[in-house]
Amino acid sequence: MWGYLCKRVLLMIPTLIGVLTLTFLVIQCVPGGPVEQTVQELRKAAASGQARQEASAAFAYRAQNGIDAQQIEQLKALYGFDKPPLERYGLMLLNFARFELGESYFHHRSVWSLIVSKLPVSISIGLWTFLLSYLVSVPLGIAKAMHHGSRFDLISSLVVLSAYAIPGFMLGVLLLVLFGGGSFWQLFPLRGLSSDNWPELSLFGKILDYLWHLALPLAASVLGSFAVITMLTKNAFLEEVRKQYVLTARAKGLPERQVLIKHVFRNALLPLIVGFPAAFIGAFFSGSLLIETLFSLDGLGLLSYESVLRRDYPVVLGSLYLFTLIGLVAKLLSDLCYVWVDPRIRFGQGEP
Repeated sequence: MWGYLCKRVLLMIPTLIGVLTLTFLVIQCVPGGPVEQTVQELRKAAASGQARQEASAAFAYRAQNGIDAQQIEQLKALYGFDKPPLERYGLMLLNFARFELGESYFHHRSVWSLIVSKLPVSISIGLWTFLLSYLVSVPLGIAKAMHHGSRFDLISSLVVLSAYAIPGFMLGVLLLVLFGGGSFWQLFPLRGLSSDNWPELSLFGKILDYLWHLALPLAASVLGSFAVITMLTKNAFLEEVRKQYVLTARAKGLPERQVLIKHVFRNALLPLIVGFPAAFIGAFFSGSLLIETLFSLDGLGLLSYESVLRRDYPVVLGSLYLFTLIGLVAKLLSDLCYVWVDPRIRFGQGEP
């Protein structure tokens, strides 16, 4: 096991380098970088006759008479584009190896501080989405497996598959129209995760206010994820229940509850563990852009999208680096859960 862990950790290094290298190469080919965008903004300000100041402690310029070549070179030096690509690539890898993610071009803050400032929103949505998806879907899948073919099974399948077919963004719009004051009742707030009087509320009041604001975005985010986990759980249990060892356990007179918990549940859990990393990463770091935009939530999804549009490369590369690293660690943890659930599994050998 220790040899396997060492191999997996060492394999993370070329994977990270590969992701960063591919992204760096794409960046070199994308037009409209930060220098071009800044020049365009300055020229617009000059054309309108307005004084424009470059937002940087190291560079200031009053854009009234256009942009000359010398000032463009100053902008390139400001953003670090005066160095050849290979040198910039080497500096990026060296800094990332020390977890120095650099400073945002447009926010003028370190990438670390930007990501940390957006984490509360993403953690709120992601953690509750992840927990509710499994806490609701796994028991529902077990119940469907135990009542396979019944009316309950058919109705619940229709409900979860219908929810899966509705895009989260469209569901969010519908919830806002129905319960956010769009056309009917304004039962829930339209934006943010806290009210204006948050500091004045008691602890219990803050919890209620937080859940009140979280209800609509969480409903839009979580409903679509029920179907996959529910059906996966149901199929895994149906497959295990029909195996010979379950029939043997029942023939020995073991209670049905003991058969399900002690024998079936552990083996049926393996397919669910496979989906843990994807569910974790998906809940926390992807698929949240439209939800955050719709409900005015300033999280990591919106930050990444705005960074791509503005060509804020330190934020793009830094967030991608962290997300990739977290995904690799989550995948490693899921492999370790395999061994915990089924001790017969031995990695690095020809057969378990």
